[in-house]
Amino acid sequence: MNPAWAALITAAAAGTAVAALLFVRRSAPEGSYFADGDRAAGFFGVLATGFSVLLGLIVFLAFTSYDQARSGAAAEALFVRQQFETTQFLPTDVRPQLGDELVCYGRSVVHREWPAAESGAQADLVNPWTLAMFRTLKTTNPRTAAEQSAYDKWFDHTADREEARRDRVHGAAGLIPGPLWMVLFFITAAIFVFMLFFADSGERVVTQAMMIGTVVAVITVTLLLIGFLSDPFRSGFGGLRPTAMERTLRVLNEERRAFGESGALPCDVNGTSLRLTRKG
Repeated sequence: MNPAWAALITAAAAGTAVAALLFVRRSAPEGSYFADGDRAAGFFGVLATGFSVLLGLIVFLAFTSYDQARSGAAAEALFVRQQFETTQFLPTDVRPQLGDELVCYGRSVVHREWPAAESGAQADLVNPWTLAMFRTLKTTNPRTAAEQSAYDKWFDHTADREEARRDRVHGAAGLIPGPLWMVLFFITAAIFVFMLFFADSGERVVTQAMMIGTVVAVITVTLLLIGFLSDPFRSGFGGLRPTAMERTLRVLNEERRAFGESGALPCDVNGTSLRLTRKG
């Protein structure tokens, strides 16, 4: 969420609300349009309280989804590194290929899946390098105790990595459905109209402007926050970035050199298979 745009939208909403109240105030009777202001304030309190509770629950759910996506991205990067280290105990016929495919998996997450999530496109259900690693692993036959243990551990890490990836992808799908947004905007409009009936020609202009301006500003900021939390994959301020996977890729490059693996990777810098590129 861009802070400048958020501030501009909030100011515009509050300014519009103040202008509308001042316009209604010109023909409003002294004491507001309500004959019994205390009774009207009681009804408004019930309406505002119910709306506040609803907003609080939605903010909590949206933040939970945001945190799940953030934690999933960090866990996915960790499991990729652990799998790479596990490959060093697998048979030599698949060891370098699996390691290279893990690097390509990380590149694909950073340079293909993340931009797709930021643009609003639905991420692929299966990363193509997941299938490539599965096909590679099927060609080996672990014999020693260390190889068999690493073979079993690989599948445990794969399950953990896929679960973490699911948490990350879930955050890109958006949490707030359209009907709920309609309800939120409807209640916001109802509160706004209700407050216009509190226009009082006998009240000071500054006081009346402050009343409706602050209420509308708080509601607007809360709605903007919900919108941000429900769609956290943004390139701007506060958006989730593939920092953990980028860090993992740097570590994997160092470990490849340490393990003497200097061969060319089967993908380009964006994680696209070179075989598909050549065929294209």
